[in-house]
Parts: sequence; structure tokens; C-alpha cells
Amino acid sequence: MPLAFRPTRVSLALAAAFSLSAATAHAQGGPPQVTVAPPLASRVAQWDEFTGRFEAMERVEVRPRVSGYIDQVNFRDGSTVKQGDLLFTIDQRPFRLAVDSARADVVRTQAQIVLDQADYQRAQELVKTAATPVSTLDLRKANLDIAHAQEMAAQATLHTAELNLEWSEVRAPISGRVSDRRVDAGNLVTGGQNGATILTTIVRLDPIYFVFDGSEADYIRYSRLSVDGSRGSSRDTPNPVRVQLADEKDWPHQGAMNFVDNEINAHSGTIRGRAIFDNKDLFLTPGTFGRLRLYGGPLDALLIPDAAVVSDQANKVVLTVGADGKVVPKPVTLGGMARGLRVIASGLAPTDRVVIGGLANPFVRAGVAVVARQTEIHPVGSQLAAGE
Repeated sequence: MPLAFRPTRVSLALAAAFSLSAATAHAQGGPPQVTVAPPLASRVAQWDEFTGRFEAMERVEVRPRVSGYIDQVNFRDGSTVKQGDLLFTIDQRPFRLAVDSARADVVRTQAQIVLDQADYQRAQELVKTAATPVSTLDLRKANLDIAHAQEMAAQATLHTAELNLEWSEVRAPISGRVSDRRVDAGNLVTGGQNGATILTTIVRLDPIYFVFDGSEADYIRYSRLSVDGSRGSSRDTPNPVRVQLADEKDWPHQGAMNFVDNEINAHSGTIRGRAIFDNKDLFLTPGTFGRLRLYGGPLDALLIPDAAVVSDQANKVVLTVGADGKVVPKPVTLGGMARGLRVIASGLAPTDRVVIGGLANPFVRAGVAVVARQTEIHPVGSQLAAGE
């Protein structure tokens, strides 16, 4: 069985000596070589990021319009339904009896009309021969009018009974995904406009909304861009957006703005915005959080390769080479990606010589003199990709 190697004082000393000799050899070989280039100045599309959540385009609480006992539940909890699908059936027997009774009243009133019509016609003939006073004719006419009114009332009662019978079948008012049943078969439910029992809920999933809050500063900036014509207002223009979910690295979900609220919240200093997305596969679900990128207008920016940005604790730093040939680190504020390059929002000047090659050399660090080879930065793509 081979023995495990354990570092000793001698081995550690040898390693230190080797490292020191390597550094000395590097120093004797001259300063490290790097490739530098000025940042690429370009007008790109600015994309602002916001956090929000998806919301259903429509949400309906399904309630009965008539009272009665639930006879059947005709859907599976959590399934998708189409508008008009039968969800619940309330015991229809009392409603059918009401329809039959109302129809009988219609027939009765119609028969009364026939009788009163005949009496009125006879009275008209008798008045002509003075065999009947005019007052009798007026009475017959009044009876006929009353019979017509009774028929109209009976017809209205019949329509109400038929409507109640129709409402005993509770159907989906919209297409979407239904929640679970709140009431099982055999339970008594209350219908009507006030205090009606909630049977279930339905949310429309396609299309779907994404709602977020923007700052007052963002709103003012967008308004100024709209005034000078650089970017249309999202109230009138479907500005493009993209959304990234929690487990996604790209921004695959494309949508467009379709609403901006009419006032800024005085307490939070934010204004509500809304985008709309197609959701044919019903993958996006109301309540899901995400990150949204909204087109924020044109931006004159400096672009560098993303690999040229290094991390220094909590800061992002770009190494540059000064006029004296020494490395100068510059903290920067990063923007999005454009043309395959990283947007630098602040921290760099157009004349800076950014180190874009040789960063892997451990001797390239702040204050070290380097040999800089000048080159240029070229965009990866001809224009900003959608959603970047």
C-alpha cells in the first residue's frame, strides 16, 4: 500500500523557493504583455430591469344565480375548461315544475283572451242596435285589455322560470384553468346577487399579464423620451419586453407593454406598469415572479468584452493601462449586453486603454508596469439582440 504524501518543512521550503525563483525568472524576462483597446463607443438600446409577477388576464369567481342542492359536479379539479362548459348542475326538478306551471298560466290567459275578445265583439254588434248600453261595451273592452296584460305577465313569468332552469346548469363564463370545487354534490347553495355561494374560480391564462412597479425617476425619464420622440410612451406604444424566470439564464419570454397606471403611488414613489405575453402552452402561471427587461430608449454607451470585467470583492473592476505603462484598476457600473459586448454605464472614459487580453497572467495587477499591444474592440453582432 503506497504511503500518502505529507508536506514537510523541507518540501514547503522547496515550494516557496521554486515560486520565488519563478517570480524572479519572470522579472528577469521583462514586464508582462497585455492587449489593450479603447472602449467601443456606440449608440445602443437601453434595457431596464424590473421585478414583478404574472397575473391572470381575467379571473372569475363562479357563483350560482339560483339556490338549490348541487346535483352533479361536471369537471376535474385544476383542469382547463372552455367558455360554456358545464361545471355544476343544481337539482332541476323544482325549476322544471315552475316552467310547467308558468306555461299553464300562459295557456289560461290566452284562453281568457279568446273569451274576452268574443264578448267584446258581441258587445260591439249589440251597441249598434241599441240593445246593449255603451257602458257594457266599455266593460268588455277593459276585460280584454286586462286579459292581454295577464298574458304578458304570464309570458314574463314563463321566461323567468325558463331562465332559472337554464341557470340551474352553472357553466364556465370564460375559458381558462378552473380551481378546485368549493362545494360537493348534495350541498345546498345560495344564489342571487348578494351572498351567493362561491363554487370555484377560473383564471384566463392565454394571454397573460406581467405586472411590475417602476420608480418615479424611470417614469420621468420615459416621459421625456416620449416628448422628444426618442421612445414612444408605453401607454400608446407596445414597447418590447422580455421576462426571465427564477431558473432561467436567458430572457426567452417575449411580450409587449400594454398599460401604465394613471398616477404615481404617493407612499412608495412607484408607478404600476403591465405587459402582455402569449401563453399558448399555458406554461406561465399567475403569481409567478420574474425579472422583466423593458426597452428604455437609445443610449450612447461604451462597450467592452464581458471577459474584461473582473470582480474585486463586491465591486466590478476594469483594468486599464495608464500613460506611464502601469496597470490602473477602475471601478465601473455595468449595464446590459449589446452587440455581444458589455455596456459600461459609468466608470470609463472613451480614451481609456482597457486590458482585454493577458488578464490570466497573475502578474497583471494594479501598479505593475506592462507592455501594451494596441488593438480595437469589434462588436459580435451588427445590432442589439431583442431582449438584451
